[in-house]
Amino acid sequence: MIIGQIKEGIVIDHITAGRGMEIYKILHLDEKECVVAMIKNADSKKMEKKDIIKIGEIIDLNLDVLGYIDPGITVNIIKDGKLFKRERLKLPERVFDVIKCKNPRCITSTERELRQEFRLTDPEKRTYCCAYCDAFAK
Repeated sequence: MIIGQIKEGIVIDHITAGRGMEIYKILHLDEKECVVAMIKNADSKKMEKKDIIKIGEIIDLNLDVLGYIDPGITVNIIKDGKLFKRERLKLPERVFDVIKCKNPRCITSTERELRQEFRLTDPEKRTYCCAYCDAFAK
């Protein structure tokens, strides 16, 4: 299968196989007017199988959200048909408005205008806890 080269845009690479559609939905790529190619279960020397998303324009991406969903992702910015910038994502130390606190006593349950803020407590287990009440994210 041949997917054309991007002149201006973004390639989200090294997505864990099967997680590409989740990222597609979170980024609301179905609402974009640009060309978007979703490659599922592509062969990979490093990962055996991977998903790839190619976006035909440069858009704003929340790298913390992508790093939280799949910390092995690589985001490549393409300009004039060449690699302009590469970001290798990892688990972010803090995430905002990605996880919602499940603790009914948390201040975020009553003060709705507060941002949902979680901090990384255990990178091995990918555990985050609420910055306000220390409840663990599930």
